[in-house]
Amino acid sequence: MAQKAELDRVDRALIAALSSNARASGAALAAEVGVAESTVSLRLRRLQSLGIIRSFRVDVDLAAVGVSLQALIAVRLVKHDRSEIDAFRQAVPHLPGVLAVFHMAGAEDYLLHVAARDAEELREFVLAHLTGHPAVAHTETNLIFEYAAGDGWQHLVG
Repeated sequence: MAQKAELDRVDRALIAALSSNARASGAALAAEVGVAESTVSLRLRRLQSLGIIRSFRVDVDLAAVGVSLQALIAVRLVKHDRSEIDAFRQAVPHLPGVLAVFHMAGAEDYLLHVAARDAEELREFVLAHLTGHPAVAHTETNLIFEYAAGDGWQHLVG
């Protein structure tokens, strides 16, 4: 687990600005935060080296490229053997269509956020990659009708 880093006003302002526009230039960030551009550069490198800013990503509208179906698939493992859990955890993020993997406490062991072009592709994903996997005992697929990203994390940082 990461050690808690101390963030000052400038760090918090940079994180907030980047959450609105991760492509903002150093000059634009400096103007918004009220510091020199060199300070922005140093602070961003520090925030990255501390693991606070993990990456900069593109947010693709999957429906716009023909991938209109998303689902959450709950997975229960056969047994909780460390080697099987590790093997499953290492393989799952790289399966076609997997957007996110959550290791859970409770009745289900994992929750997979998966995208597919249609119901047939989703069905094939479950059959080919989950139901036949030796570590998987049970799956339950829930279709996502709508997804909205939250920004509540900003209140925790700010």
